[in-house]
Amino acid sequence: MIVSTTTQKFHAIIKYEDFYVQPLILSALSKKCLPESYQLVNSLSDLPASSSLFQWLQYESISFDTALRQPQHNLVNAYIIRKALIRKHYLSSTISHWLAKNPFSILKHHYKQGVGFELDYAEFLDDALDEAETWELRESWKSNEDKEVEEREWWILKPGMSDRGQGIRLFSLGEELKEIFEEWEDGEDGEDGEDEDDTAQDEDGKGTRISNILPPVEQSESRDHPTITNHLRHFVAQPYIHPPLLLPSSRNHKFHIRTYVLAVGALKIYVYKPMLALFAAAPYLPPWESQDLRIHLTNTCLQGTHILEGSVRLFWDLEDFITVPHPSPSNNPKDRTGQSTTWKDDVWQQICVITAETFEAASRVSSVHFQPLPNAFEIFGLDFLVDGSGRAWLLEVNAFPDFQQTGEELKEIVEGLFEEVVGVAVVPFFCGGEGAKSGTERMRLVLDLDLGRR
Repeated sequence: MIVSTTTQKFHAIIKYEDFYVQPLILSALSKKCLPESYQLVNSLSDLPASSSLFQWLQYESISFDTALRQPQHNLVNAYIIRKALIRKHYLSSTISHWLAKNPFSILKHHYKQGVGFELDYAEFLDDALDEAETWELRESWKSNEDKEVEEREWWILKPGMSDRGQGIRLFSLGEELKEIFEEWEDGEDGEDGEDEDDTAQDEDGKGTRISNILPPVEQSESRDHPTITNHLRHFVAQPYIHPPLLLPSSRNHKFHIRTYVLAVGALKIYVYKPMLALFAAAPYLPPWESQDLRIHLTNTCLQGTHILEGSVRLFWDLEDFITVPHPSPSNNPKDRTGQSTTWKDDVWQQICVITAETFEAASRVSSVHFQPLPNAFEIFGLDFLVDGSGRAWLLEVNAFPDFQQTGEELKEIVEGLFEEVVGVAVVPFFCGGEGAKSGTERMRLVLDLDLGRR
C-alpha cells in the first residue's frame, strides 16, 4: 500500500553498493511512498537548505554527523555502536552479564555460554586462558581426557570479529586447541593471497602473529578507525551443539535458520517471519568422526560459486512432520509417536522470544557497546541452530547481512523484507503517526523498550 505524506518532502540518498540489494531498496521505497513525497539525491552537497534526509548506505559511507546534528529530520540505516551484539566475544560477554542478573532468563537454555580470550601467539595460549574465566573449559578438558572421543564434550572455536565461517575449528582437548593455533602460525590458513607483510616474521622474533593469518572484518564499528587485520586476536570457545536436527528432505545435512531482525529507534525490535534454512554442503557426521567444515558449517560462503542445489530453502517450506527423540521442554505437546505438526511454529515462537531477550540484554547490561539512536534503524541477520530435541539456539548476530546468499529464486524474501522495513521504520519517521510501528503480519513486534533517548 502506498502511503501519502502530509509533511515536507524528504530527500533520500540510496547507495547500498550492492547490485542485488540496491534495486530492491528503490522498489520498496517507490511502493510504500508516493512519488511526490520524496526525492532521490546523489550526495549531501545536492541537498536544499533545511531539508529532511534519509540515508540508506553502507556503514562506512553514512554521514552520522549529519544525522546527529538534526535527529528529528535525519534518518539513517545503521546504529553507530552495536558491537555488543555483532562481535562474537562481546555477545558472549553481554549474555553472560545478563544471566548473572537474570538467572532464569530464557537465554540460559538457548545460548551456549562461551569462553572469551585474546591471543597473539600460540606459545602464550596457557597464559591467555589463565587471564580469562576458563574454569568450565578446563574442567571439560580434564573430564574429556579419560573418555573415548565419542563421549567427550566438544567445543567450537570462533574468531570474535570474523565472518563467513572464517577461522572456525572444532576441538575437545587443550592440546588440540593449541595445535590449531600452531597451524595458523605455520601459515596453513594464510596461503590464499596474503600480503608479504602478513606472513613476515614479527620484529621480536616470535614468528607470525595468529591475528595476521585471519582475514580482516568487512563491517567496521568506526568510520575513523577501521578494523585492521592485526586487531583480530579475540576468540570465543563455545560448547558444540550436537546432535543437530536433521531432516529427511535434506538428506541429513545440517542446517541453520537465518532470521532477519529489524531494530528501530530506541528501541523496537521486529522479527521478519519469512526465514531461510541454509544447509551444509555434506551429510552430517559427529565431530569425532570428521571435522570437515563442509559437514559442520552451514554457511553457503564455504561452497564458493558452486552453491549446491537446495542449500538455501524457505524455512516454512520444510516438512511439517518430524520425529524428535527427546522433546524440548519449550516444545508444544506431541503425540505418543513423538511426531509434531507444529515444530516450525514452535521454533518460530522460540526465535521471537530469544531475539527479544538478546536485544534487551544488550540494551540493559551493555549500553556502552549498544547505543540505539532514535533516528536510526538497522537490519540484522540472526542465525539459529535447532538441535535434535527441537530447541533453537542463538549462534550469532550479523550486521549488514549478506542478502545475496538468498539467491535469485528466493529473491522475493528480501524484496518483501525491504518493503516491510520502509513501511515500519521509514514512513512513520517522515510522515508522523504510528503507521506500521506496531508490526505487520510478516514483521512481528517482539520488543518495545523506552530507553529514554529522544
